Amino acid sequence: MGFLVPDFPDVEPTRWQAASRAEKMRVMAVHWAEHGFGTPWGVFPLYLIKCAVYLAAAATVIGLTPGFDGVGHLADWWAQPLAYQKFIVWTLLWEIIGLGCGSGPLTLRFLPPIGGILYFLRPGTIRLAPWPGKVPFTRGDRRTVADVALYAVVLGSGGWALSSSGTDAGLLDVRTVIPMLVALGLLGLRDKTVFLAARGEHYALAVVMFFFPATDQIIGWKLIMLALWWGAATSKLNHHFPFVVSVMMSNSPVMRLKWLKRKMYRDFPHDLRASRLPFTLAHLGTVIEYLIPAYLVFAGHGGTLTWIAIIAMIVFHLHIVSTVPMGVPLEWNVFFIVSIPLLFGQHAAVSVFDLDSPLPAVILLLSLVVVPMIGNLEPQWISFLPSMRYYAGNWPTSTWLFRGGAQDKIEQHVTKSSAVVTTQLARLYGPHGMDLMLTKGMTWRAMHPHGRALNTLVERAVDDLADYTVLDGEAVAGVTVGWNFGDGHLHNEQLVAALQRRCGFAPGELRVVVLESQPIHRQRQHYRIVDAATGLIEQGYVQVADMIARQPWPDAADPVPVQPIGTEVAR
Repeated sequence: MGFLVPDFPDVEPTRWQAASRAEKMRVMAVHWAEHGFGTPWGVFPLYLIKCAVYLAAAATVIGLTPGFDGVGHLADWWAQPLAYQKFIVWTLLWEIIGLGCGSGPLTLRFLPPIGGILYFLRPGTIRLAPWPGKVPFTRGDRRTVADVALYAVVLGSGGWALSSSGTDAGLLDVRTVIPMLVALGLLGLRDKTVFLAARGEHYALAVVMFFFPATDQIIGWKLIMLALWWGAATSKLNHHFPFVVSVMMSNSPVMRLKWLKRKMYRDFPHDLRASRLPFTLAHLGTVIEYLIPAYLVFAGHGGTLTWIAIIAMIVFHLHIVSTVPMGVPLEWNVFFIVSIPLLFGQHAAVSVFDLDSPLPAVILLLSLVVVPMIGNLEPQWISFLPSMRYYAGNWPTSTWLFRGGAQDKIEQHVTKSSAVVTTQLARLYGPHGMDLMLTKGMTWRAMHPHGRALNTLVERAVDDLADYTVLDGEAVAGVTVGWNFGDGHLHNEQLVAALQRRCGFAPGELRVVVLESQPIHRQRQHYRIVDAATGLIEQGYVQVADMIARQPWPDAADPVPVQPIGTEVAR
């Protein structure tokens, strides 16, 4: 692996081009097991520098608050509620601008390395309303001047809050964040992408706590963190997560022992299903995420045991950061690392049982219990982010198939701030390098159980897969809507329809396989195959047990069984 050159299998271009898709994916799967994505080493320092800038800039800006006397007195003010309020606002702005989750080459962003503000401040780009047929004034899919103005209000209000002084009570004046919350709420109704990019299920909810007394705010922030931990832990109680562990550990830049990476799989290189080791690690991580936060929230009132628990959870999040997971939620984990000693160490004496007002309890109950419950029972209704299925491997996804030069229509007819991923990769690494990168990306998807179902479903979507360029839906969403973070709801039929209105794909030019998340109470996932021009081709179900029994490369002799429902129309 070079500093700027990806680490790929040493394959001769003509032999690679002659290989079948199954052969290519098998080569890449074996390579992933030992090398991960093969990210150039120069990329990892960039992400670390970005995290350092996130923290240093936050400390500098917050330190300008009157009475804080600058970053040189950080130790004197870092644990004050006003400082933490501003840290929340800073992080929300960092994310909604596009500098946090979903940025850089590990999310298929190369030139430029971010989306976010480059799209959200640009009229004419695509927006995806969550309920366009039900909420007034949200129809359509084109970003207007009004949408841009609302986004600017979020940024302006956030800047106002960061630059303001505290009240006599040592808290932020809530009038500074009212425009932010109102504008973000209206934006979320007109474009779910912007709300999700802001990580509204976490940071916007934390801002809502500003409207209550200081003690209730601290309690609210503690309960939000507890819900995020417990929600993530609950979502991992499935058959998907051990595969996530094996894939993440193979991709970790700090785990250099190839023999240990091979132990993540049953029989490397022949059987790349997750071995007992990632199953054990998965269960251990889930237990940690349940028990230690429970102690911190309900019984950790200071002292040695509390600080041991704090250090344990800091190490837990440092481990996640060290694996540099795809989607790179690094700043989100850094936010946790800062918050844990502040909330549960410096404010350990604040008990969650001392909540004075019932209103924050109602708000938190709806946001942290009711919404995730609905999202896990009916995953097609709610994004996996407010549903709190973060690292679980049980994400909605899609695979896009472009025939011939159909992608060129996106370049010609869609307002956006970056070229399609194939063009970006070809500029950086040439046609052969582009093909290797795309195959590695699709292999990453296939290393997870749902990707093994997609291997079968793409074959059902078209007559001859060799005529098509196969792209993960994340690559399409990142370019066309400006943000992607593993949420297939940003690249399902809604995006297909938006692109069809602009590009006018002919029948067969664009086919998309959409695979929904697994409901928590059922062991199957719903799929749909659609044509951009003619609509639904086929839908049905795939069983999770059948996915985890397959290898990450296609096998014509042993495909994942599918259960079509309804009537299949002409292809």
